[in-house]
Amino acid sequence: MCLAIPARVAAVDGTMAKIELNGVERDVSIRLTPGIRIGEYVLVHAGYAIATVDEQEARKTLQLVQSLLNGSPYESP
Repeated sequence: MCLAIPARVAAVDGTMAKIELNGVERDVSIRLTPGIRIGEYVLVHAGYAIATVDEQEARKTLQLVQSLLNGSPYESP
């Protein structure tokens, strides 16, 4: 199974963007999501930003992932 993770766009340079997730930065291709801007959230899969996502939805997803990693039950905000 594949999983796309939401991450915040920290910088954009042509067809590449630097994304930030939990203090870790990575470069990803934005060829599939042209027009994204710094501060927006994108779904990242296999080195590509595949879609933009609402910040509130991104934060809820990241909370869910973190709770699963911690082994604690997820409680919707």
